[in-house]
Amino acid sequence: MKKYHVKKGDKVVVNAGSWKNEEAKIIAVLTKKDRVVLEFSNLSPQKRELIGKRSVKKSKLNPNGGLVDRSVSVHVSNVTPVEGQKSE
Repeated sequence: MKKYHVKKGDKVVVNAGSWKNEEAKIIAVLTKKDRVVLEFSNLSPQKRELIGKRSVKKSKLNPNGGLVDRSVSVHVSNVTPVEGQKSE
């Protein structure tokens, strides 16, 4: 089993990528892909529009198809825990 420097519920700061310098909370750790799924707080409206949009084909769940929201994931090496904000 892999061991990481962060865990579910921790508050982190993103170090790299399009979400650099944003603060977020970890809602899941994907050990097979070495990624963490993030929930952002205090994002600007422009960045909020970029979060997890994905186009889908027509289906029973989405009869019209179109854009669907999904979470943002980043590699675990691109996040740093916020000092003093560890979860229990």
